[in-house]
Amino acid sequence: MSQSENTDPVVSKRARNAAEEITNNPMWDVMSDVWCPSMNPMGYVNVGIAENTLMHDPLLSFLNKKLELPSKYLTYNDGGGGSSRLRQAMARFLNRHLHPATPLDASHLIITNGVSPAIEHVSWAFADPGEGILLGKPFYGTFIPDMSLRPGSEVVEVDFGDCDPFSTEAVFKYEQALLDFQLKRERKVRALMLCHPHNPLGRCYSREVIIQLMRLCEKYKVHFISDEIYALSVWENTVDQVPPPVQFESALSIDLAGIIDPRLVHVLWGLSKDFGANGMRLGTIISQANGHLHEAMKGISLYSYASGISDHLASLLLENDNFTDWYIRENQKKLSECYVHTVQYLRKHNIEYATGCNAAFFLWVDLGKKYCDLHPDVKMEQVDDRVMQSLLQNKVFLASGTLFGSERPGWFRIVFSQPREYLEEALKRMVEALE
Repeated sequence: MSQSENTDPVVSKRARNAAEEITNNPMWDVMSDVWCPSMNPMGYVNVGIAENTLMHDPLLSFLNKKLELPSKYLTYNDGGGGSSRLRQAMARFLNRHLHPATPLDASHLIITNGVSPAIEHVSWAFADPGEGILLGKPFYGTFIPDMSLRPGSEVVEVDFGDCDPFSTEAVFKYEQALLDFQLKRERKVRALMLCHPHNPLGRCYSREVIIQLMRLCEKYKVHFISDEIYALSVWENTVDQVPPPVQFESALSIDLAGIIDPRLVHVLWGLSKDFGANGMRLGTIISQANGHLHEAMKGISLYSYASGISDHLASLLLENDNFTDWYIRENQKKLSECYVHTVQYLRKHNIEYATGCNAAFFLWVDLGKKYCDLHPDVKMEQVDDRVMQSLLQNKVFLASGTLFGSERPGWFRIVFSQPREYLEEALKRMVEALE
């Protein structure tokens, strides 16, 4: 690149910001060089990206037998918000599994090409540039660009300190963050984003806490958004019960009467996690009482139009109760087994982790403490970079807590939803990197 190109960029400031996001995250380099024991033994072992490959074989077997694409899926079909068939199939499926207080209807759903576009859409719809959206720490790292990079909303990160982020006491932390932002920035907070079940902590919010957060949103007329992309990836924890695991209950299952204006409540879901199908790029925004949101989404649905092929495959899948019921049970069983195996490995090597998980496919682990025990010359403020450098040199990728808003240094996220051989290789390389 020439000097003039360095000093006189030919793209917008927002484009340069997006480029910086990529530069600071090694994820894309890792994804293009993935380890395979026979084909690419020198590649990265990737346990940093939230993918579940445990049930790929039965899912592919089901879909490949069913695939016969009707010609209408080569057209614009029923529009950018998803086909009528898919919205009906998804509404019926979610009624069976999320037990909404008010049954879902196809008209309540807006289909998007993944949940990330759904997050971006609700940020755009509820907050003008510079206005705030509350997000508790630690958080799914990509929430930040999803909500702010193009919509221009400002993510208001909520600190908890020693307070359990899943407790009723944490509700006051959200309120304080809201008041501080509105006082200092003289801008409104417009929404609260909840990841339920939680990424990266692998826990569920209790019904009581969800209701208290809804009451907080009602008090300040703030939208309550529950990202429930891991809703069906809840499993039995047989190895650690402190804090006691909380069973998942969807925000949709709560009768909102006397709690919050139903126009302020929205739920996100998709196939990426519960069905291990990130590549299908299919999600949904569920809003049962906000017609203004639905009208706004029609205006921008062209920019998140799901592929007709994904629409068709998802319809076939969600219409088959026998297969999906079996799939969910088997997936939950395998996730539980992988969690146990990973925990036992961590304990064997004296690596601390956040206990009490029973959802999603993560462990939140303190690699910094182990690294400093082995390398006493390293200062704690250096540990995140040192550990990440060592991991990458050892060709294993974990997500760093620095990108997840961790309030303490040294924490990383392990994704354990991988076949045993792959997971074993990742854990082995991780321990070697620390040593």
